[in-house]
Amino acid sequence: MTNINLAVIYYSSTGTNYQMAKWAEESAKAAGANVKVLKVPELAPKEAIASNPAWQAHFDATQDVAEATSDDIEWADAIIFSIPTRFGNMPSQMKQFIDMQGGLWGAGKTVNKVVSAMSSAGNPHGGHEATILSLYTSMMHWGALIAAPGYTDQSAFVSGGNPYGTSVTVDQDGNMVEDVEAAVKHQAKRTIDIASRIKGN
Repeated sequence: MTNINLAVIYYSSTGTNYQMAKWAEESAKAAGANVKVLKVPELAPKEAIASNPAWQAHFDATQDVAEATSDDIEWADAIIFSIPTRFGNMPSQMKQFIDMQGGLWGAGKTVNKVVSAMSSAGNPHGGHEATILSLYTSMMHWGALIAAPGYTDQSAFVSGGNPYGTSVTVDQDGNMVEDVEAAVKHQAKRTIDIASRIKGN
């Protein structure tokens, strides 16, 4: 499982999906992948960010994280998306980034990218699965190959049992309710394994 380029592309307002992205990075690097952790551009006004101290703190703490570009999509053999739920769908920040890849899509450069997704929400039935599936719909249009974790590891049951991608509930204090670190790391390793098979390594 080597010679795979992985882009871990996330959107995170208060840090949950950034942490999941970092766990994915750790696991993928251990599997021998070349990894970039990238954020999508923030669209919210400064006033909205400033109104939430946790959001402002995370925004300030991740200024050194590079923003994802079309070049990163083209570079990647595999992509893991980490996104929060917004009304059962992906956040507008991620949707705009995906919508901006029409040039790559039109040139056939999104075909056979191996993709997987993770999500978070504020309650156990807050749209975790719907959010991941909404992103996978776009990936089908890309001609990408979805690497869902399914139940290929026991960590899926400990983390809540979502077969589409690791998801976590976040409490009112911003803490993850389920222990999802092992599930995230398994999902990343599985994504690299599948990408390696597709690439023929």
